[in-house]
Amino acid sequence: MPFFSNGAYDNPMLLRIAGLGYQKGFGGHFHNDNALGVLRDVPGIIVIVPSRADDAVELYRSALALAVGARRVVVSIEPIALYHERDLYEAGDSGWLATPGTRISRAPEPRVYHEAARDLAIVSYGNGVHLGLRAARKLEREHGISSSVVDLRWLAPLPIERVLEQARRVGHVLLVDEGRRSGGVSEGLATALLDAGETGLRAARVTSADSFIPLGDAANLVLLGEQEIVGAALKLLGR
Repeated sequence: MPFFSNGAYDNPMLLRIAGLGYQKGFGGHFHNDNALGVLRDVPGIIVIVPSRADDAVELYRSALALAVGARRVVVSIEPIALYHERDLYEAGDSGWLATPGTRISRAPEPRVYHEAARDLAIVSYGNGVHLGLRAARKLEREHGISSSVVDLRWLAPLPIERVLEQARRVGHVLLVDEGRRSGGVSEGLATALLDAGETGLRAARVTSADSFIPLGDAANLVLLGEQEIVGAALKLLGR
């Protein structure tokens, strides 16, 4: 509407969509799909992905401010598999619950876990953040590898400068994309790293398969898993 009316009309809104993978048998081919490219390809649409409750509150404040103040359309893709997730590492640890009083910047920037890590930056979004944090702990405990985890939170626009900042600091960056290998978010990130001309930076990506997401246990055949993240990290680091 704003484009074809030369700004005379607009339709600001926050659109919430429950989606992404890892449904463990619930849903259907498009109820739990990762077709993010169809949104990221539309000029002017802002795409956010909150991975946990405290992030969601702050991201929605930002989204509503953009809708009211800048008359923008913001689409939030919510990882439905994490709606009722309480734990992170072990059953009963409550590691995925929101922390009371947590405040996160309303600027379009990612959230960085273990920011002081020295070996590797794992960059992801949605369910990949949950998996990435688990993989990071396994890498630390079993291989002595210190990893930060960067939760993008903003997929359009991508917070490239903040990702580059973390990647430059450690020298190795692993792009973890629960979406399909073709047309996914990691392609945009990989291109940004290439455009930045960081000759001293080593990067790799690990993704889900180029497939629709089937029901039940068959989903595990195409979706990215924790062990695949660990394996990709070890390969990137030459271990």
